[in-house]
Amino acid sequence: MDEVITEQVEALRAFNRSYTRSIGLLEPYLDSTLSLTEVRVLYELAHRAQSAASEIARELGLDGGYLSRILKRFEARGWLERSSSALDGRQQLLRLTAAGQAEFAPLQQKSRDAARDLLAGLPTGSRAELVDAMAKMQHLMAPPGTSAAPRPRTAVLREPRPGDMGWVIQQHGEIYAREYGWDARFEALVADIAARFVRNFQPGWERCWIAELDGQRVGSVFIARKSATVAQLRMLILAPAARGMGLGARLTDECLAFARAKGYRKMVLWTNSCLTAARGIYAARGFVLRKTEPYEDFGQSLVGETWELRL
Repeated sequence: MDEVITEQVEALRAFNRSYTRSIGLLEPYLDSTLSLTEVRVLYELAHRAQSAASEIARELGLDGGYLSRILKRFEARGWLERSSSALDGRQQLLRLTAAGQAEFAPLQQKSRDAARDLLAGLPTGSRAELVDAMAKMQHLMAPPGTSAAPRPRTAVLREPRPGDMGWVIQQHGEIYAREYGWDARFEALVADIAARFVRNFQPGWERCWIAELDGQRVGSVFIARKSATVAQLRMLILAPAARGMGLGARLTDECLAFARAKGYRKMVLWTNSCLTAARGIYAARGFVLRKTEPYEDFGQSLVGETWELRL
């Protein structure tokens, strides 16, 4: 090994030591009794509607036997359930239970809070420089044959800014008209909900998140205070260009983490039976369908649904 390579090796090792210290990998991870690997497995399960163990092992680079032991521990704690694949009965598909989602939610929030605290200590320009440097590292260290892959897209959730409410209303009007044929009365309903949220906003108990992808608005979600113990999830929407990336689930998880941190005991929401993607997100997190009601509105015959989740 020549002198240049030796210096490079030492530089990489120094970076590893600094990085693991900065993000707390030398301490109990996220103040949890779970190992870092177990938290990573839990993350993969929480962000997939269902998955085969082989997919998770491949994604995380884990030995199959080691992963199997982790999954058995999760199953014993009631966090995991298995089902047979409709395409291949020999293949077992994995899915987190409501208890598993509840276990994961505070860990995810702690991870985001830790990352936010780390970035908050840097000047604005340095944050952007750090994110760019990390993207470059990820690109350079991609496995052989994938090094030319495009730069990973950057998705962030942020608080609303002036103009965001108008965008949320516009997106609801355009997307629901295009995809479901709903008329302008739905856009008027959303405008009324957004206006009431802003006028009556309770900052200690309510939140809105705007999702951005590469700096462009692509989604939103709101959590409103329905009572002292009940939170309501509202106006979850995702632009077509941002679907399939787990952003809808991420927005929902932010609401759940916030509600639990505030001490709400229940979260409720109203949706429609035709919104299958959103309903899948809610069901995967343990929401239970409590009421259905056929009705006529927005130029359509619809079935309204009330869902709730005990927190």
